[in-house]
Amino acid sequence: MTDAPSRTRIAVASLVGTAIEFYDFYIYGTAAALVLNAAFFPELDKTAGNLAAFSTFAVAFLSRPLGSAVFGHWGDRIGRKSMLVVSLLLMGLSTVAIGLLPGYAAIGVAAPVLLVLLRFTQGFGLGGEWGGAALLATEHAPPGRRGLYAMFPQLGPAVGFIAANGLFLILGATLTDAEFGSWGWRLPFVASLLLVLVGLYVRVRIAETPVFRQAMDQRRIARVPFAGLIRHQWRRVLLGAGAMTVTYTLFYTATTFCLAYGTATLGIPKTTMLALTMIGVVFMGAGIAVSALVSDRLGRRRILMAGVAVAIGWGLVMFPLMETRSVVLVGVSLAGALGLMGLIFGPMGAYLPELFHTEYRYSGASLAYSLGGVLGGAVPPLVATALQGGGFGTMAVGGYVSAMAVLSLLCLAALPETAGDPM
Repeated sequence: MTDAPSRTRIAVASLVGTAIEFYDFYIYGTAAALVLNAAFFPELDKTAGNLAAFSTFAVAFLSRPLGSAVFGHWGDRIGRKSMLVVSLLLMGLSTVAIGLLPGYAAIGVAAPVLLVLLRFTQGFGLGGEWGGAALLATEHAPPGRRGLYAMFPQLGPAVGFIAANGLFLILGATLTDAEFGSWGWRLPFVASLLLVLVGLYVRVRIAETPVFRQAMDQRRIARVPFAGLIRHQWRRVLLGAGAMTVTYTLFYTATTFCLAYGTATLGIPKTTMLALTMIGVVFMGAGIAVSALVSDRLGRRRILMAGVAVAIGWGLVMFPLMETRSVVLVGVSLAGALGLMGLIFGPMGAYLPELFHTEYRYSGASLAYSLGGVLGGAVPPLVATALQGGGFGTMAVGGYVSAMAVLSLLCLAALPETAGDPM
């Protein structure tokens, strides 16, 4: 086991890395809700343009399982550290390129085509990010403290989201709508380059995990980890993905869809919605910290099932709260959804890695996480926009959130407790 300063560096590296990666991902979701339909799909009507923008958002979720398979293979073959550096570079540089990409007015149909390609690359990189960061934390953790260590990569998304939304909030308050739509939305993407450089500095200084080093010393490295994963633990991949689904559904419904719906349909000012979302993410961060810490004492599965059970009911009340147009009640709706997401997301940093053997842990944890994103992250903004635009109303959207929570609850019921298992 590493010494105390080294463990501190591991915590910082896993937090900073996921914060940077998710900052990149979230600025795209915010831009998709606010401006990308006009910049890249101006020939479409409002609803079709929103669907097209959210479809490009979904592309990155579809490429994430492929990235998980590739990064997982090499992460299980040659180590966690090197894959974390590559994934950071791949996603970060793709994000900067999106910020520099000319719009439809400048290069025509090539603009949305290149946007889709860059989004695919972004998602491919993120497919290898979370699994590596979670393993970096859990495989360094002492017995009985994996929930604590895994809390740090789980907090990264909250930090990244606050940074992303905070920057958009500043831009929205200081720029006119015309300036923001013309060039202001690009600044957060270009600013990602500085964050990538910081992340690289932290990650090149970390050590390989002791669990993986031991596996190498004992020659327990699989030749084709993905094949072994599918042969021996495919059921846990699918159940883990289903368990993750509700976290994505809660998050992207409460942020990406609700941001577009609150501003365009309910008439709530953009800066107000961004501020309320940021407050909600503070609740998310608190939920992550509390549930991750408690899971070391009470077990992962018990905490996860309790949070998912409450999410089933919250899906049915979040949109009636939104419909009031009251700033306070809209804030309660978003804080409740994001707080519950945090409660469920917190233990997942330890739970998914614990489900898989060392020989294919990177592949298994990454693939389960990414497949959950396809159903829970790519689909909700599309389904919610289609339901709301098709006249079904927002209660149907809330019903969809509850249905995804039921799916996650059933998957968790079929999975074992893992908190006491050795890595």
